[in-house]
Parts: sequence; structure tokens; C-alpha cells
Amino acid sequence: MPTEMSLWELIAGASPLVQAVMALLMLASVISWILIIQRALYLGRARRLALVFEDTFWSGENLIDIYNKGGQRTAGRDPSMGLEAIFRAGFKEFARLRQKGKIESGAIMDGAQRCMRIAISREQDALERHLPFLASVASVSPYIGLFGTVWGIMNSFRGLAAVHQATLATVAPGISEALIATAMGLFAAIPAVLAYNRFAARVDSLSSTYSTFAEELSSVLHRDVHAPIRLAKPPARPQ
Repeated sequence: MPTEMSLWELIAGASPLVQAVMALLMLASVISWILIIQRALYLGRARRLALVFEDTFWSGENLIDIYNKGGQRTAGRDPSMGLEAIFRAGFKEFARLRQKGKIESGAIMDGAQRCMRIAISREQDALERHLPFLASVASVSPYIGLFGTVWGIMNSFRGLAAVHQATLATVAPGISEALIATAMGLFAAIPAVLAYNRFAARVDSLSSTYSTFAEELSSVLHRDVHAPIRLAKPPARPQ
């Protein structure tokens, strides 16, 4: 009576191509989980820093003081990110153009807004980093697993040609090892698609926050474009 084969015995008995498919799917799954953890930590930190900087910005403190405090921190090799990076890019260009003198207010605002748009683009790129890989794993892994399954089943039925009497016990091991490839494809794809959808929603939310903040900062700078820069303060936080 045939003995029941373990999962590892089925994998070890698979054809080289099916084993290669399984190894590829396992590697994709491991990398996906590493990126999922890394992205979850990064996006969570970005959200927390955005909330903290919003509170700082609307606290009524001088913008030049906020900028200087950020400069002291970045000098200690703690680079700014998110809203602070957008603020520093826009305010630095605003102050630089103001100090030159004889520059129209429209040109000053255009320069500051252009720098903020560049900073927003960089921050969005940082937020979206590695998401295309998760999307690729989510969409391709099931098909790779299906390819391994089809190949394994083809080998199983080809092997029946050398058997005079085919039974379920004869063909079952080959089909079982082939179906493992499909299972591994789903194992790699399901976490990747769930993580991608979740992270994409977070990226959209943060991108909207960045764009809204840039508009608010532009309004504050426009109000003070003709005033001494040391007096620049944001108004009360909008409700």
C-alpha cells in the first residue's frame, strides 16, 4: 500500500523546471514580505512626521525660526522628509529671491512654488518606491505558479505512456507536486496585492496632504511677500 508523501518529498520529486518555478515564487514572496514591512514602517513614519510638522507650522512660530530649527536638525544627519522637506524647499527659494531685491512678487512666488512642486515630486517618488514590485508580484505570481502546474501535469500524463495500467495512485503524486506551484503562486500574490492596495491608498492620502500644504504655504508666503521676512507667520490653522 503506498505511503503518504510529505510536502517536502513532493517538492523534491518535482521536475527541475517546476522546482525552479517554486524557488522563484518563494524568492518573490520573501522579497515581498521584506518590502511590505519596510514600506509599512516608512509610510507610518511619514504620516506621523506630517502630523507633527503641521502642528509646528500652525503654532504661530516665525517661519524663519521653523526653517532654522530644521536646518540644525538636518545638520545632524537627520534629513527632512515629507511636509518639512516641502516647506524647506519653498521657503529657502522664497528667502533667496527676496534677498536679491528688485524682483517682482510674482516671480518670487513662482520660484517658491516651482521648488515646492519639485520637492513634492521627490517625496511622492519616495512614497511610491517598491510599490511597482509588489504590483508585479501580485499580478504575475499566479501565472508563474500556473505555468509550473501545467508543466508538472504534462509530465505526469506523459509518464503514463510507460505504464500499462494507470491508476489514481500512479498519477496523484505528479499532479500533487504540480499543484504546489499554483499554491505557492497564490501565497506570493495574495499578501502582495493586499499590501499594494493598502499602501497605494496611503500614498494617495499623503500626496493629497503634501499638495494641500504647499497651497497653504503659498498663501502664507504670498501674504508676506512684501513684508519683512522675519515677521512672516502663518495665520490661525484652518478648520
